[in-house]
Amino acid sequence: MKSLNALALTLVIIGGLNWLLVGLFQWDLVGGLTGGMDSTFARIIYVLVGLAAIYSFVFYGKVTDDDHIDVRS
Repeated sequence: MKSLNALALTLVIIGGLNWLLVGLFQWDLVGGLTGGMDSTFARIIYVLVGLAAIYSFVFYGKVTDDDHIDVRS
């Protein structure tokens, strides 16, 4: 499960950085690296990033749980 969480986080970060570049420079990193926004590989990456964002909703329970104190010794 940790590896799935790390993969989801990595994909969400990639998506966020891609949108940052689109917003600042009007340049799509994923499209630029994969031969354009319409290439099959770029579309696969876009879908994976979107699925990772949906999966990341499970983290809200962990982030917003103020009553839980995790003390590790």
